[in-house]
This record gives sequence, C-alpha cells and structure tokens, in this order.
Amino acid sequence: MKLSIMKTSTALAAVLAVFVTSLPATDANAADIRVKCETKANRSKVSVDGSNLVAGNYIAKIISGSHTKKSGPKSTVGDEVEFDFDSDPANVAAGATRISRTFIQGQVTGQLINEQGFTVAQATRACRSK
Repeated sequence: MKLSIMKTSTALAAVLAVFVTSLPATDANAADIRVKCETKANRSKVSVDGSNLVAGNYIAKIISGSHTKKSGPKSTVGDEVEFDFDSDPANVAAGATRISRTFIQGQVTGQLINEQGFTVAQATRACRSK
C-alpha cells in the first residue's frame, strides 16, 4: 500500500512539473493601457493611452454599447502611443478621431491593436458625465 501511494505521488509530481514548465511565461513587459472618457449633453470624449509597448504601429478601438470606432494607425514614441476620440470639431481638426456626441453609452472599452491585428491591451472604464 505504502509503495502504491509513493508511486502515485511521484507520478503526480512528474505530471505537475511537466504542466508547470509548459505554461507560457508571463511577460514582465506586458503592455499597459489607460482609458479615460467623459460625456456631456452635447459631447463625447475618449482617450486611449498605451505604454510599455513594443515599438511599432498601433490602432485604438473603442466600444460603447452598440457603437464601435477605430482610429488610424500611429507609431510609438519611445514605448508609448496616445489616441484621442472626440465629437468636438476643434479637437477633430487638431487630430482626434471623430465620434458622435452620443457615442458613449455609460462605459467605454478601449483596445490597442498591433500591426499583426492582435489586441495587446484592453480596459473598460465607466465614463464621467458632466
């Protein structure tokens, strides 16, 4: 009986060791994302900022309720990239991606998508209402 228990525990330990070593390593340099959003009676405004990114081009995608909008591509500066979405014409003229004034439906999910089409970071935030 004792021998059987030892064989079983040795076999389980071996299986556990194989399982643990086959797990993907956690990347200490994982991308970070910050999503900020604000809505007013006549305006929606969202920013998506990424840091700790691999150099390259990224797009931002925002989702709120049934609304979705993608930015154009931007290159990292150092390890960071910033995207603005706005319904204010002056901010759109200054480079923000246009969204409707009713785009925000309580909360916004922001995603950073790399050149290969993979989402490298995502966060959802409740939006401030002024």
